[in-house]
Amino acid sequence: MRPSLSSTRVIGAANVAVILVAVVALMIMPGDDPGDRSPPEAVKVGQIQPTPPSGRPSSPAPSGQPSGQPSAQPSAQPSAQPSEPAPIPTASQPPAVVATPEFAKQVKANEAGLVPIIMYHRIIKKRVASIDRTPDQLRQELEKLAKQGYVPITAAEFAAGRIQVPAGKFPVVLTFDDGHPSHFAMDDQGRPAKNTAVAIIYDVARKYPSFRPVATFWVNHYPFGLQKQEQQASAAQWLHRQGFEVANHTWTHPNLRAMGTKKVREQIARLERMLKKLGVPPSTTMALPFGSMPHKKKAARKGEWGGVRYDFDAVFLAGAEPSLSPFAKGYDPGAVQRIQSNGKKGECRKWCSQYWLEWLQKHPGWRYVSDGDPDRVSVPKKLQGNIAAKRRDQVNAY
Repeated sequence: MRPSLSSTRVIGAANVAVILVAVVALMIMPGDDPGDRSPPEAVKVGQIQPTPPSGRPSSPAPSGQPSGQPSAQPSAQPSAQPSEPAPIPTASQPPAVVATPEFAKQVKANEAGLVPIIMYHRIIKKRVASIDRTPDQLRQELEKLAKQGYVPITAAEFAAGRIQVPAGKFPVVLTFDDGHPSHFAMDDQGRPAKNTAVAIIYDVARKYPSFRPVATFWVNHYPFGLQKQEQQASAAQWLHRQGFEVANHTWTHPNLRAMGTKKVREQIARLERMLKKLGVPPSTTMALPFGSMPHKKKAARKGEWGGVRYDFDAVFLAGAEPSLSPFAKGYDPGAVQRIQSNGKKGECRKWCSQYWLEWLQKHPGWRYVSDGDPDRVSVPKKLQGNIAAKRRDQVNAY
């Protein structure tokens, strides 16, 4: 029996849990497991639908870090000049291919599969809130993604369907909420500061050249903790030039569910006006603070206030599931699911990134697999009916 696509639960218990975690920002680690949860309904290559893993797989061992040590040999030669800093990896996309049905079959393409969109908050040495991650935890998770064949794209690229990932590889979207100083800062040499999210992404890209160094930063009115407009502009423009996305997370990070529609529009439009002043393109995506949807859902995606208009390709939740493909029938651009980055403790036993990455690794038929061709949507013939009507002319079925 062919599995069918259906819309994932948008504002379910998972989102409520994440909202509560974020509201109580200084809470301790996650509490008890809220109960079992089956995997989202999604497209699988083949006939048999997998069932969720019943056990708890062991966590992967942290990747070892190179530990260069100075030579113990004395030298009569003058000491070497300090080496040049490592170049910043490029965020250019790989060359596109033209996928035929035979080629799509060879790489087992499934562009109606699930895409992990991972949500990060503060990256700090000592975790305070449950949603914090340490630099080592971020590095280990990114290296795990690189080893498993994931290639980062931005939220804007995902929402627009510009998923240019090498054939046989899997897209992943790395998203960072709130524009915290731990996401991006410059050192005295004018390079990303050590142990910030950007520096760690570059470290992983140097170690794994196939790992494209891009991410999305959804910011509020003091991006990266910077107070002066010229500093904010310098940071936002630097990130944009390097291929990162800097986009809308509202002006003051309020609970939009508790606000009237006019105030919702003000919160979004004020941040959009600020980004324009900083010299970066208009946002095509936004993330809901706390994952909280306003009463008027459309107000989060499109509106106007104070002469400023906004119209996003997608609005992202703070959910707990991989997202459907943007090409799938059930995909809702007004409520795109994300996965909180975390281990498998308490409520995260079946909600967060470690669980879902392990689950997708065990059930590869459910995962989005690229055909390497950004102009075609490759799927097995039995699944071509699950592609949204507006993408039907792009279908490459095998």
